[in-house]
Amino acid sequence: MKNYIANESIYYHIYPIGFTGAPFKNEGEKTAAKRIYKISEHIPHLKRLGINALYLGPVFESKYHGYDTADYRSLDSRLGTNEDFEKVCKELEENDIDLILDGVFNHVGRHFFAFEDIKKNREASPYCSWISGLRFDMNNSYNDGFHYDAWQGHEELVKLNLRNEDVVNYLLESVDMWIERFGIKGLRLDAADCIDKDFFKKLRQHTTKKRPDFWLMGEIIHGDYRQWANKEMLHSVTNYEMHKGYYSGVNDKNMFEPAHGLLREYGDWGLYKDLVLYNFVDNHDINRISSYLNNTDNLKNIYTMLFTVPGTPSIYYGSEYGIKGKKENHSDAPLRPCWDDIEITQEGKELFEHIAKLANIRKSSKALKYGDYKQVHLESEAFAFSRSKDNETAVVAVNISGAEKNLCFYINGREIKTQLKPYSSEIIMI
Repeated sequence: MKNYIANESIYYHIYPIGFTGAPFKNEGEKTAAKRIYKISEHIPHLKRLGINALYLGPVFESKYHGYDTADYRSLDSRLGTNEDFEKVCKELEENDIDLILDGVFNHVGRHFFAFEDIKKNREASPYCSWISGLRFDMNNSYNDGFHYDAWQGHEELVKLNLRNEDVVNYLLESVDMWIERFGIKGLRLDAADCIDKDFFKKLRQHTTKKRPDFWLMGEIIHGDYRQWANKEMLHSVTNYEMHKGYYSGVNDKNMFEPAHGLLREYGDWGLYKDLVLYNFVDNHDINRISSYLNNTDNLKNIYTMLFTVPGTPSIYYGSEYGIKGKKENHSDAPLRPCWDDIEITQEGKELFEHIAKLANIRKSSKALKYGDYKQVHLESEAFAFSRSKDNETAVVAVNISGAEKNLCFYINGREIKTQLKPYSSEIIMI
């Protein structure tokens, strides 16, 4: 078993139901198929890109999008069976690609066994205490004759009571199965800001005993990341702060914005300098980075920054080719296409090669994986920083303008000069 260290990982994020072209609605045998093997078919692509870690969105049985879990211990029938998933996981392991899964523990779907028992037996159900805010003196929009807490008011997502010991034990036993049967190396915790912090403490203790190198990463959009990422709870969280900084800095020709964010997070007095945050430029919930940009001339520059700043980088499937995608009519479907429907342009192929090159540079550089962070040059359309570890220093210079830039700065008393072409970047190893 290789040592699992977040600094060493380059992630690829797949939303399986979309990626495989599965129907949006699970209709049992009618929609069942062995679509999960599309992940196996994708392994050579991942290897060419330099990926060594895969984050799969929801894979367990649900009725619709995967975040409405019906059964934590069975692969979604639209994707295949547990036996099929075992084979895919084994192939990933044989190719040295670590796997983390979506842990959707804040809520379940209305087809979850405990909720269905409550619908059937009402107050007599032994699972009444499994659901948060359950009361029988009120009704809900489904006219069940009772009320319950739901994620952000969406009643199809039923909030679990994570203060209930039976619920916690059920979830921990499910995680044990995922570790033992599928060999997963970590979890991405959905809606982490909604989850009782004591649950995360129990999860951390439990998984560490099960597998000392097990990695826990939470979905956090706002707030002080240290509330969740600390020695007692999660190892990391999603770095939404920097996601915004990259594209708006480029669009506004204002590199002061991402530079400020990076100093705030990783500088000498950075809030998160001791954390390995999960860095990304798009995912299954937000518009593709290509659609955020006013023009795509700086796509390569954005990925250069993503792969060279502190933290662990992640690519959302399809974005390695620069595809576009925007939410439409409050639907996430345009963000979650079938892989077979993705059109690859010449510019997309060039972006793929750029990212693959970045992955190789990062994997071979201790400074880029573990180094400190220092800002060395900043103007509205140019930016440079250094990362140092032991006797190695990497200097990253970025030019987001349409004109050539001649930069000059000093690193450890040494003068560094570089000439950057329009919309280009350079990584200098010293």
